[in-house]
Order: sequence, then structure tokens, then C-alpha cells
Amino acid sequence: MGSLSSSVSDVAGRSVALTERLELRRQAVFVVLTFFGMIGGLLGSWFGAPPWFVWGCYGVAYVFGGWYGLKESIAALREPAVEIDLLMIIAALGALYIGAPFEGAMLLFLFSLSGVLEDYAIGRSRTAIKSLVEMRPESAQVLRDGEESTTPIDDVAVGDVFVVRPGERLPLDGVVESGESTVDQSSLTGESVPVAKEPGDEVFSGTINETGSLEVRVTHESEESAISRLITMVEQAQEKRAPTQQLIDRFEQPYVLGVFAMTAIAIVLPLSLLNHSFEPTFYRAMTLMVAASPCAVIISTPAAVLSAISAGGRQGVLFKGGEHIETAGDVDAIAFDKTGTLTEGNTRLTDVYARENVVSTDGGAVDSNLLADSALENNSLNDDQLLSLAAAVQSRSEHHLAEATVEAAEERSLDVPDVSDFEAVVGKGVNATVEGRTIHIGNPRYVETVLADRPIDGRESGLDAVRELEDNGKTSVLVVSEADEGLSVLGWLGFTDTIRSDAAEMIEQLRERGVEQIVMLTGDNERVAQYIADELGIDEVYAELLPEEKVEHVEELQERHEAVAMVGDGVNDAPALATADISVGMGGVGTDVALETADIVLMSDKLDRLPYAFALSKETRRTLYINFAIAFGAIGIMVIAILTAGIPLPVAVVGHEGSTVLVSLIGLRLLRFDD
Repeated sequence: MGSLSSSVSDVAGRSVALTERLELRRQAVFVVLTFFGMIGGLLGSWFGAPPWFVWGCYGVAYVFGGWYGLKESIAALREPAVEIDLLMIIAALGALYIGAPFEGAMLLFLFSLSGVLEDYAIGRSRTAIKSLVEMRPESAQVLRDGEESTTPIDDVAVGDVFVVRPGERLPLDGVVESGESTVDQSSLTGESVPVAKEPGDEVFSGTINETGSLEVRVTHESEESAISRLITMVEQAQEKRAPTQQLIDRFEQPYVLGVFAMTAIAIVLPLSLLNHSFEPTFYRAMTLMVAASPCAVIISTPAAVLSAISAGGRQGVLFKGGEHIETAGDVDAIAFDKTGTLTEGNTRLTDVYARENVVSTDGGAVDSNLLADSALENNSLNDDQLLSLAAAVQSRSEHHLAEATVEAAEERSLDVPDVSDFEAVVGKGVNATVEGRTIHIGNPRYVETVLADRPIDGRESGLDAVRELEDNGKTSVLVVSEADEGLSVLGWLGFTDTIRSDAAEMIEQLRERGVEQIVMLTGDNERVAQYIADELGIDEVYAELLPEEKVEHVEELQERHEAVAMVGDGVNDAPALATADISVGMGGVGTDVALETADIVLMSDKLDRLPYAFALSKETRRTLYINFAIAFGAIGIMVIAILTAGIPLPVAVVGHEGSTVLVSLIGLRLLRFDD
């Protein structure tokens, strides 16, 4: 059923795209017919052609030039509402009424031409993302019973294995089962360098396998692939209007009504109070109507914003709405999470220290795969037994430290006992029942709060050991046993994470782009956080924070700065991400939570895309200012010129439509933006 619905969706999408292309071609044909009708009428009147020929040519120009404008006007009036199309139709008919058919035809020609160019500009920005659909193959070479079979991607199930050879695009998301190769992921992440892939690595649909053959086990169905979700997200973003666009939409109808009122006044006052003749008065009023129409103002925002969304998408930066593009340009303070953001996020367990190592009664080493009850009771575990015990408790947690603990136990092939009554204390630690005892694993804050006012054997030595590890830039936790005889420290674990290679350069680039303050908000301990902050040149560090405390610090930054961005992994940082003016998620290509929670997603997890995102936002804002200056400037200059110098209707038409075309092209320029 899912396969059928996906196929129907794909067919419907292609049908819509084909309809849009055919409609654009039809509009272009109408523009051409309008042009030839206008020129035919002008030349016919110059060279004395029969009236039927002249008026026939103008008739063609008026019918085909006003066709779409009339349709839009009728549709708007049914709501009821008035739009700019109605202004143009009335102005053209007014020119015809006073004996200036060429001016009216010229208005309709340029108006329809600008409409085609606007649709083309917006269509280009949408096509830049929709073209990703074409990068996904229609079928996959699936391995079944040792043989390859060509299978439509909608019929490939999660768990199936497909083969992809050098030069082929990957049809689906998956994990490499066998083979080694490099994969060009630029279409999805914006990475310029191919990425090496080996067994266990993730690969994504739409990317290109380069050097070797791969066997890939499918992890997502076709409609859930990274590229499909990216397309859906960008299309949804294009539907979300920017604040400037919302403001323009709100004032469009009052403005149009105001132009109608101004036109009426320009007719009535000269006729009733100044005794002017009708034809020149009416002609000037029609010229004012054309000059004051806000076509360029209205198209300036979507042409720029949609182009910026598409440009970002092709560089691995997903803006989830036009409003985020505008807001990001104001950011002057950024708060970073540490793990998975400024660091690689591949936390490793590096230190395992049992408080007391033990040997068996006969002098031999205790079997590390057996958790000896007597050892636990006497607080005399060896390092492997301590790790086995910690992995048992941590196996129920999704925290990155817990995952590192479990992975370390698996690497040592340790047996992990069963646990029960698992409980997590957010930002502090976990506890669970193992072998009839409660085992606590937590940071010093856990010991000082959850276990406060309770005597713990070995507390001071354990905390001293943890602080020593933290001084060396490692995150550390204590393992504490609780039984009838009380609490006792069993040992401690140390973890390390690697600072991202591009983090320092990224921070320097952010400062060059006007970011005044950069802070780190982390739940990790203060010594580790300060160590990393010193390495990267971060201004302020707030450590050992609970999620709600991160929110408080973001709110404090907002009081001091115009706009604050929060950069995190989209999971533990969700409350702070939601509070910030702009939230940036480290997408990791296909990380569901980051895609859902953040305003901007860095699809490749590359920090150098963050300065690009802010630079693109600033350039978009700059483009909007330029477009508004052109649009409003053209209106102001023409209105003044009409009232003072009496410029003719053709000049107003050229100024009006010329400014509309110009702002469309300036907005389209953002498609090529590269910082």
C-alpha cells in the first residue's frame, strides 16, 4: 500500500511539474502574440493600413495581453478582493477609451512579459530543489538468494540489500554491508569532496558512488529517504512567507484601493474645480494608476527569498521558512551546545578505574566476563567488571556517554547482566537495580544533589579522581553501589570527545560576519567545557546545565542582543532551540529530530556551512533593501514626474514594468550565491 501511494505521489508530482511547464509556455506564447499585435497595430496606423487591420492587431494584443490579468481579477473579485491585475486591465482599457490603443497594448505586453519572467524566476528556485527528484533512480539492483534482480525502489523493503556500482546513483538510504568506495554527496550535503565509505557507514539516496562496488542494506523506504525528506522540507519552507512578504500581503489590497482612490481624485478634482478638459485629465489619471501600481514591490520579496532557500538547499543548508532567512540576518549572538556540535559527538570511553582491583582467592585473575557477587559485595571489582556493571545500567539510556560505555563493553566482549527499575535524572545521571543492588552512575552534581546528605564510602577519593580527569579535558562519572550497608564508590569512568577540525575557523568567520558574542551552553562539567572553550576562543562558558537552565541563559542573551541563535543537536537542546530567535540543528543527513525542531538544518553537520547560512541571510536582506529601493524609488520618481512634467503613459509603462523585471532578476541572482 505504501508503495502504491508513493508511486501515485511521484506521478502526481511529475504531472504538476509538467502542467506548470506547459502553462509557462502558454503564457510565453500569449506574450509573443501580444507583442506582434501591438507592433502590427502601430505599423498599420503609421503606414495607413485599413482600419480593420489596425484594430484587429490591437484586438489580438488586448485579448492575449489581458487574458491572464482578467482571469486573476475575476477570481479576486469573487472573494471579494482587488489586486494589481485589475489596475492594469482598467488602465489599458482607459488608454483605449481615450484613443491611445498603442499605449494600452504596450502596458499589457510589458505587464504579461513581467508576469512570465516572475513565474520563471520563482519556478527556477523551485526547480533547483525539485530536480533532486530526478537524481533518485527508479529501480535498485536487489540481492535475493545470491542473485541480482532489478526492483522498483517502491518495492524495496527495509532490510533488503542492493548493489551499486561505480558511477551509479544510490537509489535508497542504507548502511554499507560490504565493499569500499568514495561517494559524492554534494547533491545532498553541499560537500565538495567525496566521502570515503566502508562497511558500517551510512549512505544516502541520490548520491553518486564513485570508485568501488558497494552492497548496501536498506534502512529507509523510498518516501522516507533523506533526499525525499529534504525535498518535502524545502517545498514546505517555500510556502512559509517571510515577515516582509506577510507585511506586503497585508497591505496589498489597501494599497490597491488607495491607487483607485488617487486615480478617481486625479479625474474628479481637475474636472470639477479646475475646468480641465476630460481627455488629458483622464490620460494623466491612467498614467498615475500605472506608475503607482506596486508590482515591483510585491514580487521583490518572493523572488529573493525563494531563490535563497534554493541556494541554501544546494549547499547543504536547509532554511525551513522565509521568516528564518530574514531573522538570521540579524543574529549578533550565538549559543553553542558542546557535544555533537563543537565536538565530533563520537564520545569514547578512555578511562576505567575500579576503586579496588581484586584477584581470586587462588591468586589467579578473576574472569572479567563474570560479575562476582562477592566482589560486588566487598566493593572489590576489577576494571572489566566495573565496565560490565556500568554498561548494564547504561544500556537503558540514550545519552552519548551511555552509548560510549556500552560500545566499550562490546569491544571487550564483556557479558552484561540484566537490570531493572531504570531511572534517569536529566543532566545528572542514571540508576538501576543490578544483582539486587541499586547502582548509581552520575556526574559530581548527581552525587551532590540526588545522593546529598547520605554518607558514601570513598566519596572524596572518587570526586578527586573525577576532578583530575576533568582537568585533562575529559568528562567523568562516578559509579556508586547502594545496598543495605549503605553507599560505596565502586570506581569512575572517563570519556573524551574530539573538537571538530573546522570549529575554530568557523568561530573566526562568525566574528568577521558581525557576531558579537559566542557562548557555550553544556550539561558537561565546567573544567571540560572551559578546556574546549579556551581551545576555540569562545567568550563565555556555562556548564553543568539542565535543559531548563540552558533556556534561562538563552533568554538572558536575548535581553542583551538583537537576535540570538542556538546551535545544537536537536535532542537534548530542544527547549533552548525553541526559545532562541533562530535555532540551528546539526542534521547529520536525515536526523529526524534535527529536521523537525530546528529553523535551519546543516544537512552535512559541517560547521563551515553556518557562516555561509548567515552570509546568505545577510545577502538576502541586502537584496530585499535594494529591491525595495528600486520599486518604491521608481514609483516615487514617476508619480512626481507625472504631476510636474506630465510624462506620457508609455514612459510610465516602461518604468513600471522595467522595475518589476529588474527586481525579479536581482532576486534570481541569489541562486548563484556562494560565500
